[in-house]
Amino acid sequence: MPVKLKRIYEQIEQEDGLRVLVDRVWPRGISKANAQLDHWLKEIGPSKELRQWFGHDPEKYDAFKRKYKEELQNGRQQEELQKLKDLTKEHDKQLTLLFAAKDEEHNQASVLKEIVDRQ
Repeated sequence: MPVKLKRIYEQIEQEDGLRVLVDRVWPRGISKANAQLDHWLKEIGPSKELRQWFGHDPEKYDAFKRKYKEELQNGRQQEELQKLKDLTKEHDKQLTLLFAAKDEEHNQASVLKEIVDRQ
């Protein structure tokens, strides 16, 4: 079963499994209590510079994806990616990657899902 993706603003469901927020910035309008997170992998999110450059422009998504994967190979992002991979294995892919972006297809969570689904 593949890892699931979900906007953090959507209703919490039993099928979510382990709930992991993969945004660097806390989502607006959501309290930490209401988010019901199991993990917040803050450092796994794209850098501020990359996030601002991308601006959720679907035409830049392929370049964003390439640059983001490059970022994930270094430092804190690499450590957080390894944590995500470990959680994915430990919970047999019974987890949901949560994100705040309005575009449900062109975002960092989609890139991360692609990475962990392939392991």
